[in-house]
Amino acid sequence: MTQLLQSSEPIVYQGQFGAFTITKSDRLGVIIYRSGLIIAALSFALGSVLVLWPGSNPTVIKAVTILYGCFSLGLGVSLATIHIYMAILHRVLQLFWLIGAIATLVLVINSSQPLPIIVYNNPVTILGVGFTFAALTGIFFKEAFCFNRLETKFLTPLVPFLLLSHLANFLSVEMKEFLLVILAALFIVFAMGKAVQPIPPDIGDKSIFEYLHQQSSASN
Repeated sequence: MTQLLQSSEPIVYQGQFGAFTITKSDRLGVIIYRSGLIIAALSFALGSVLVLWPGSNPTVIKAVTILYGCFSLGLGVSLATIHIYMAILHRVLQLFWLIGAIATLVLVINSSQPLPIIVYNNPVTILGVGFTFAALTGIFFKEAFCFNRLETKFLTPLVPFLLLSHLANFLSVEMKEFLLVILAALFIVFAMGKAVQPIPPDIGDKSIFEYLHQQSSASN
């Protein structure tokens, strides 16, 4: 952890709008971002396994609701610490996550059934819960655009396609289950890949953030 938080010597980077250095706080933010992704990916994958496991009993299905909560919280942490140059896009993704979280809470509080059963039997709930996955898709799109990661190029269209297939019911159950397995597996690959990626690229060009901040302050 110490090695991740600091390098042997401060490195001065030349950004688009000036020089900058990367601080311990910057590195910690990236570690938190990646930790949130790992928690979200592992929770989603385990929840998917439990849902698809033959003969899952009601207790196991209830556990999926808890895992979904861990997935959502991990995603929320990542969205709080992700570095995105466009502030408006960052806020939109955070808003999507908040809408999805509120919609999920409303469904869980107002029903005696586990969340997976609610969503499976009522596809229209995707219009609420789906906002969480819209936020996740935003992260995948950002990572595909910034780092050209192969798995995110598949994940970016796969997430909305799978949600729409359930909402509009245009795929067989077997195909949906297959796509869910692919999604869970690629999500794990993505999260584990982020864990070993060098930290500075995730921080980005700090001079751009400073420039945008100054522009915003000047306009207010």
